[in-house]
Amino acid sequence: MEKAERTIKLETRRNFPWWLVIIGVIIAVTLFLIINSPSFNDAFTAMRVGISTTITITLIAYGISLIIGLIVGLGRVSSNVVAKNLSTFYIELVRGIPMLVLIFFVALVVIPGVVNGIGSLGEWLVRIGVTGIGELISDMNIRMISMSFRAVIALSITYGAFSAEIYRAGIQSVPAGQMEAARSQGMSYGQAMRHVILPQAIRNVLPAIGNDFIAMLKDSSLVSVLAVRDVTHLAKLFAGGSFKFTEAYTTLAVLYLSMTILLSLLVKYIERKISTDDK
Repeated sequence: MEKAERTIKLETRRNFPWWLVIIGVIIAVTLFLIINSPSFNDAFTAMRVGISTTITITLIAYGISLIIGLIVGLGRVSSNVVAKNLSTFYIELVRGIPMLVLIFFVALVVIPGVVNGIGSLGEWLVRIGVTGIGELISDMNIRMISMSFRAVIALSITYGAFSAEIYRAGIQSVPAGQMEAARSQGMSYGQAMRHVILPQAIRNVLPAIGNDFIAMLKDSSLVSVLAVRDVTHLAKLFAGGSFKFTEAYTTLAVLYLSMTILLSLLVKYIERKISTDDK
């Protein structure tokens, strides 16, 4: 009996999340400094407004990326040659370009090009007599498109490729017999995919989607290069103006750590919930 109890205690010590305790101590110490140290308090105050911007950009961009990913993921598993090749081209293009470069390219090349194209289309419509919509869109110019909007589009396009691969893996994880059974019941391919395959696929990839969201939250810091006033950009402004680099970047790092740890714990809970339900 005593040996069994010792074994249980040993296993408990081994499985105890000591890493989480250490991270909790780091966050607690930083919080203590923010409350009691004027320098850390000033740094946090300067960044506080940017937290909501970071979270908002991440939520909107990831929501759009999931829609893009679903469409592209379906194209990847499609038997249609055009859809499959276009989807693969998009994924390989995005994965082959560094994210920072892609953000610059989308925000400063693609979006201005699209806006200029819409303006040119409006001028052409006016010339042929379609003055209503023509005058409306011909007045569009790139100054009307905020950097925050460009950042959201850039992140959406980037993570749309990653989401597409997650969906593809989820769809392919569903046994082929499921599609065959659905088709034998008289369903079309689209109906079978919508009502049978996708619900199972999305359930299978929920943890991966959660991890991808955490990755986007961290990568959203890259939009600071577009002068978007997220938490990273505000940290850089504070550090550059006060030369308090230790306070600024320690606080910034712990803010991101706190957000990602909370989300990681949520993802682990979802994984356990799914595993329990499957059993």
